[in-house]
Amino acid sequence: MAFKVKFLAFVTRVVAVLLVPVGFCRAPGRGRFLACQWALGLRFPAEDLRGLAPETLAAFTHARAEAFWRDGQLIGLTSGYRDAKEQYRIFAEEVWRTGSVPAARRRVLPPEESSHVRGFGLDVRPTEGARWLERNGWRYGLYRIYDNEWWHFEYRTAAPIRLPHPDAAPWRRP
Repeated sequence: MAFKVKFLAFVTRVVAVLLVPVGFCRAPGRGRFLACQWALGLRFPAEDLRGLAPETLAAFTHARAEAFWRDGQLIGLTSGYRDAKEQYRIFAEEVWRTGSVPAARRRVLPPEESSHVRGFGLDVRPTEGARWLERNGWRYGLYRIYDNEWWHFEYRTAAPIRLPHPDAAPWRRP
């Protein structure tokens, strides 16, 4: 498995380098940025950036371009924007799986509280990409929010206090 991941990362980098001239033709001064986004789109074909708040989209795409070109780190999006119906489905499945609303809230929030529904939440991969974002994401307003979710980041205009889990926010308690 590790060989496959490294091989795909290598191929993604080669594709990005080959796409740089096309990117410069398309948008002078932004060729590397575009080449990175295209290559990562090929590497992570299931990711869907639609629905993200404009500031979240800009922060994420610029952060992952820096990670890619400066440090050779690939960052893909597992889940971004979710409509309220999808978020409710995920929450209801977690309630069923755990047997209670309080237990489910430690992993998934209902739609009215989820940053994904507002377009500010990002679930990223791979683990190394999340580590890069945890170290560098603050430059773009991207912060890991919960101790129990290494993959979950949110766009914020100021650094938040990290919480142990999604249900730990004092304002969310009845």
